[in-house]
Amino acid sequence: MDDNDLAGSLLAALPVSGVSVATMGGLLRTETVSASDPTAARLDELQFDLGEGPCWDAVAERRPVHEAALRRAPRRTWPAFSRALLDHEGVEALHAFPLLLGPLALGAMELWCDRPGDLPDASTLRAATLADQVSRHLLRRAVSDVADDQAEEVRVDKYSRRRIHQATGMVLAQADLSAEDAELLLQGHAFAKGVPMSEVADAVLEGRLSFASEPDGIVER
Repeated sequence: MDDNDLAGSLLAALPVSGVSVATMGGLLRTETVSASDPTAARLDELQFDLGEGPCWDAVAERRPVHEAALRRAPRRTWPAFSRALLDHEGVEALHAFPLLLGPLALGAMELWCDRPGDLPDASTLRAATLADQVSRHLLRRAVSDVADDQAEEVRVDKYSRRRIHQATGMVLAQADLSAEDAELLLQGHAFAKGVPMSEVADAVLEGRLSFASEPDGIVER
């Protein structure tokens, strides 16, 4: 998945006018990763600057946010963002999907439409599936340095690697993820904390760190 054409690929798969992918929140820096057009990029920029909008809500609530009639009958009120939209004629509907992996919130995928209306059910399901794929791509990209460190660790410390496997099994059960995603989640937490993956694994195995899918998300003791 190439960041340069990421939004274009998503746009080709969905019946919308434009797409953006943005990282936001505490784990990754706030920025637009990819946008299919200037309007999509500007919608992200407005939300970054104003601190409100569908992307922020999707990340905070960990679920899609749909505004099918943005100008006529909005379901939500974003005072500053709604005023700013008055300068962007043609944006009639917005749909924001959170980018999540287990308890980690990475950002949002936003779709804009030049006509009001809900997304068809099949398109909503398709967008959610694509958002899952984008989440994995963004986290893998972010933890590439951690992955390199892990590869070095495998060569010099097989015991450490066994503990990572054991911790992956525990995270798999805690967060209801596949083995691949559970290991990626460990890598993501190591990236966020700036520590070796073996240190995160030890914390999981010793019960000091849990990735259970709970309202509080990751729990550290």
